[in-house]
Amino acid sequence: MRKIIHIDMDAFYASVEQRDDPQLRGKAVIVAWRGKRSVVCAASYEARSFGVRSAMPAVRAERLCPQAIFVAPDFTRYRAVSLSVREIFKRHTDLIEPLSLDEAYLDVTENKTGLSTATLVARTIREQIRQELNLTASAGVAPNKFLAKLASDWRKPDGLFVIRPEGIDAFLLPLPVGRLPGVGKVTGEKLGKLGIQTVRDLRSVDLPTLEHQFGSYGRRLHELAHGIDDSAVVPDRPTQSISVEDTFEQDVLLAETEPIIRRLAERLWSASRKESRTARTVVLKIKTSEFKVLTRSHTPGLPPSSCDELTDIALRLRERVALGPQQRYRLVGVGLSNFREPEQDAAQAALFE
Repeated sequence: MRKIIHIDMDAFYASVEQRDDPQLRGKAVIVAWRGKRSVVCAASYEARSFGVRSAMPAVRAERLCPQAIFVAPDFTRYRAVSLSVREIFKRHTDLIEPLSLDEAYLDVTENKTGLSTATLVARTIREQIRQELNLTASAGVAPNKFLAKLASDWRKPDGLFVIRPEGIDAFLLPLPVGRLPGVGKVTGEKLGKLGIQTVRDLRSVDLPTLEHQFGSYGRRLHELAHGIDDSAVVPDRPTQSISVEDTFEQDVLLAETEPIIRRLAERLWSASRKESRTARTVVLKIKTSEFKVLTRSHTPGLPPSSCDELTDIALRLRERVALGPQQRYRLVGVGLSNFREPEQDAAQAALFE
């Protein structure tokens, strides 16, 4: 049986800003560019108490918390701090799977420091982060990645929660199904119509029924309801693509999607700044009211260098969707793919000098 730790830095970007600027400590801090198109990259816990959340439009965050201090994101500094956190992880295990700059899975089934339990490893890592970097992290310890990630969120901020094998059902069964990965608003509503509100309810539904209702994702739901996740911690897994998407409450015309695409592009640009590699290809995904999925992509000579450039490309891709002005759509998404190392981009840029 594996011993997995999920480490999640607390309000990472905002916490770095508060650490480095004493005048921000104890204040409501929102890490975001100002402007109507901007979205929140991170919010301190003081700002979160007003309902501010990551990926929220910055103008809405300002309305919720007018006294907040806005700080422009500095991803170069955040990456440097993230690397320091990673060095602490490496003292304990080489099996580290980063998810972003601020979270990672660690497989400590066997740890390098000889500590007797995974709980003790997690406690030690959190203390080293506190002492050496003056930041806090929350940790979840469990027999698999799925449960470890749920556990790390259980006592945030600055918390540690352990799910032992014998305690899986006691923890998992009462949870609302919305806590399961992949269960968003649309899937949650569909489950609700079937009378499924909790993981306990979900476990009572047999696999054939779930597969009939949800296709291949039905099997995943069945496994999650039973606390099953056999995926291994894969060190340094390179990002293949990242994307964000929105499903509308009511189907819309293509001409009405521009503000949504702009908002998604802003979220995507913020997310892409967490990656050490750069993406070359911009992808637009759109789903009709009849559930037909269309994708359009473009690979410019050089990677998008700003959020505005990314947005412009996504909007131009929309012009390549030609299903008639009255066609309605239920979903739109913007993505980045074809990731490359920075040195590859530098070589490519030299061709255009």
